[in-house]
Amino acid sequence: MSIKEVPDVEIDDSGIFKYVLIKATDKDNQSKNIVRGNASAEYHANVFEKTEKELKKKGISTECLGGGRIERNGNVISVYGHSIGYGKADHEVTVSILKKAFPSSKLTWSNEGY
Repeated sequence: MSIKEVPDVEIDDSGIFKYVLIKATDKDNQSKNIVRGNASAEYHANVFEKTEKELKKKGISTECLGGGRIERNGNVISVYGHSIGYGKADHEVTVSILKKAFPSSKLTWSNEGY
């Protein structure tokens, strides 16, 4: 599988949930950062390990670059906080990825909160 086929963003439609920023690399050593998050995950590791397992089957290696939380309410998306296990993701990078996926949404980020 080519890195181009990996979706940039897979997050829940609404709510407050944990997310991770992941560097995904294909067999041709092409890479990109992707965002994954969902409310069913108790820990950031649950989000990362699920993605890692799915992409490994397709020949894509992964590295967790950190985590935080996303609050999504309609067209308003806020990125903040950190992961105890992985540290704080670069929320500015996360928001730039989310802007491509949700161009009509209002996106903000903060280093505050958990």
